Amino acid sequence: MFDQILDLVKQQIGNNPQVASAIPPGQADAVNQEIAHQVTTGLASQAVSQGGVGGLMSMLQGGGMSAGNPVISSITNKVVSSLGSKFGLPPAATSAIAAALPALLQKFAHKTNDPNDNSITPGSITESLSKLGKGGLGNLGNLGGLGGLFK
Repeated sequence: MFDQILDLVKQQIGNNPQVASAIPPGQADAVNQEIAHQVTTGLASQAVSQGGVGGLMSMLQGGGMSAGNPVISSITNKVVSSLGSKFGLPPAATSAIAAALPALLQKFAHKTNDPNDNSITPGSITESLSKLGKGGLGNLGNLGGLGGLFK
């Protein structure tokens, strides 16, 4: 799931000149990785608060991926904070990136619900989230026993 989210981040950021120009030269890959990390962990947290992957899938299928959604706000706040502290990006840059997140998450929801696109499925989400607690996703494994909730 992380790789698919990273691909979506690269597409969304790369296809938006305002956002791409806000990222300092040479930091695009690291910024993309950080955004994907924050989105993945944000979705994992949302799955916990929604009662598991089924609750997350219901939220995704309900089309609730607008900027006013509390999940989007939470993920956006974490991305903005992280990019500001880790990369020293100014508010103008983090705001441009934050503005792109709802569209990115809408694409994620669309891919998840598209029967003709098997790149992200409920099963792959469950598998990815279960790896979080086992340290199977690199730095994302630092979420402790969170992955055990998705078995």
